[in-house]
Amino acid sequence: MLEPVELKDFLTAVTAGAMVVMLGALYALAFAIAKLRKKRWLIGVSYSIFAGLGLSIFILARALNLNGYWWAVTITMLIGYLLAPQAIWELSVGTHNASDQR
Repeated sequence: MLEPVELKDFLTAVTAGAMVVMLGALYALAFAIAKLRKKRWLIGVSYSIFAGLGLSIFILARALNLNGYWWAVTITMLIGYLLAPQAIWELSVGTHNASDQR
């Protein structure tokens, strides 16, 4: 069973949760712009943003007292955040290539 979040950890959890959302969106945006403009240095920036996202997820999990199998859920979420923009990019490119061949 999960332990309740203490009041002192509540602000940390709220802030870390907001950072997860913001850095996740910023990572996807930086990744997409890097692919569109073909800027390799921006890929590095997007992975740096992802590192900040990973740290925010770790802080959020600690503040919410996530233990046991919840860590597996947390790691799965982090992997999803990493791979989703890349998969969406590949699907978009494939869709546009298929429509251009018609």
